Amino acid sequence: MSDIASRISNRLRSLSDSGKALVAKSFFKTGPGEYAENDRFLGISVPQIRGLAKEFLSANPEDLIPLLKSRWHEERFCCLVIWVTQFRKSQSLDEKRILADLYSAHLAHINNWDLVDISAAQLFGEYLSPTRNSAPLAKLLQSPSLWERRIAIVSTWAWIKSGDISLTLHFAEALFHDSEDLIQKATGWMLREAAKIDESGVLDFIETHGPRMPRTMLRYAIERIDEKKRKEILLKTKTAGIVRPPPPCAIL
Repeated sequence: MSDIASRISNRLRSLSDSGKALVAKSFFKTGPGEYAENDRFLGISVPQIRGLAKEFLSANPEDLIPLLKSRWHEERFCCLVIWVTQFRKSQSLDEKRILADLYSAHLAHINNWDLVDISAAQLFGEYLSPTRNSAPLAKLLQSPSLWERRIAIVSTWAWIKSGDISLTLHFAEALFHDSEDLIQKATGWMLREAAKIDESGVLDFIETHGPRMPRTMLRYAIERIDEKKRKEILLKTKTAGIVRPPPPCAIL
């Protein structure tokens, strides 16, 4: 482990709390067969991690890779916080490319929903969206990895923030067949964010595809829509039929 990674690791361990670690272990579903099976926690709050990360923003991003490969959740989280902050503060396209390349090369270690949600759109999506290069995300959308598929849909948030909801809608339709609850929730969340930019566009999408949409995705998508309209949508779509996977070309 690099010197800087060791220093951060030691600082994090000094903040560990066994009681909080037990709570986190239960909250993040680490039991046999659960989505975060065998993930390990030190028991450190997010504000504590973010506060510590601010002290190491000048670190060489590559020197932090051992943290991202750590068995400890908080060490992976800290690495991603630093990378995202470095990306946001950087004025250099080369530096942003290095960070995006490091991110995409280590997706296997971005393996819980909070790790995805603090980094996918903020780093990977923000790197890809200016050129509208969605091909890497389309590839991830077909991955057998739950976390890579979540990275794909959450990364479309960068497109949404630029005023373009089309990629989110396209990916959402491709994920109608996905059986993972964490994918349906993330997709509904992105549709909800898209509605803040173009509510009529999202409602048109739901009007067209509502009967095919998984209920979890739909409920998350319309969570902040006017209550009367929300009830109408749920009533119109309650007889949803069998969802069939789209052809492979539908997500390319």
